[in-house]
Amino acid sequence: MDDDFAWREPDTPSPGPGQMLTRTLYLSLDPYQWGRLRSALEPPGDACHGRTVSQVIESNLPEYAPGDFVFNTNGWQTHGLTGEGVSVFGYMSPRKLDPATAPISTAVGILGMLGLTAYSGLVVQCQPRPGETVVVSAASGGVGQAAGQMASIHGCRVVGIAGREEKCAFVRDELGFDACVSHLSESFADDLAAACPDGVDIYFENVGGKVFEGVLPLLNRRSRITLCGMISQYGNTDRRDSGEAWREAGQPYFDRQDVVVHGLAVRNFVEDYQDRFLGEMGGWIRDGLVRYREDVWDELEQAPAAFQAMLQGGNFGKTLVAVADDPTLDRHLRDHRAAGNTLGAVAG
Repeated sequence: MDDDFAWREPDTPSPGPGQMLTRTLYLSLDPYQWGRLRSALEPPGDACHGRTVSQVIESNLPEYAPGDFVFNTNGWQTHGLTGEGVSVFGYMSPRKLDPATAPISTAVGILGMLGLTAYSGLVVQCQPRPGETVVVSAASGGVGQAAGQMASIHGCRVVGIAGREEKCAFVRDELGFDACVSHLSESFADDLAAACPDGVDIYFENVGGKVFEGVLPLLNRRSRITLCGMISQYGNTDRRDSGEAWREAGQPYFDRQDVVVHGLAVRNFVEDYQDRFLGEMGGWIRDGLVRYREDVWDELEQAPAAFQAMLQGGNFGKTLVAVADDPTLDRHLRDHRAAGNTLGAVAG
């Protein structure tokens, strides 16, 4: 994968009318970015797409001033322009961030597209009901963490699927899932069945592959699935559409059990649900009902390695790159990161 990236050091741009120049503090790395690379949505030579938390350096926009913290889309760059005439892939508009409300890194995590994705798929699409069994794959990842905890808030029995025992323990003990099963176990399918004695009413799909195959026989009648992603297929050079293969494998079960399958594109929920999501999730975090963990890598040069580790399941929580020092971090967290530790940011 290293050969897929090249480093450039262009001059820092100057903002024109209706634009602002920002310095990137955090870069979000997400599995969907592999699909953009694979489908040639990232033209060779362009900066890789990525949502960011940044600080305003110079502004020709009346609503933003130097020093403000913003959510925007600088991509894999130390600096970027935001505003009129700047072409970015995205559907979430820039917005100002208040460090007193929540750590600014959460704008590309639990209070950003990640959280909205989980909310849209679980709450809006699948409409969980008390007493139902919800299974979440990639449960220790950013979206999985959020989806599972929201299912608990709605009174469901929540079963996570993760890899290493360290991740499973975190999902059970820190996030409060009722159970967590390791897909690395030789008895994975039996373990999952034992954890779901009443079958599965909702499946939040992040992985595909053998994990999906283990869930299929457990689906209850009129169960619901939200198809968020298939991490097991990212990096696969087979040109066959992975969604087509996924549906082909599941269709006999879908037909027999009258399963409702929702495709999930978060852009379809921004306009109608983002404000509602931010209000509800902000309250859940303040009340200690939702906790989160971030897997933070230091320096932009580490982005390719961090991206590869995430696709291979080597991350532990939401993957971020700290491109520059976060001036809002207290000394304890700054020292924790400088010591070479993964930042485990837990709220609540």
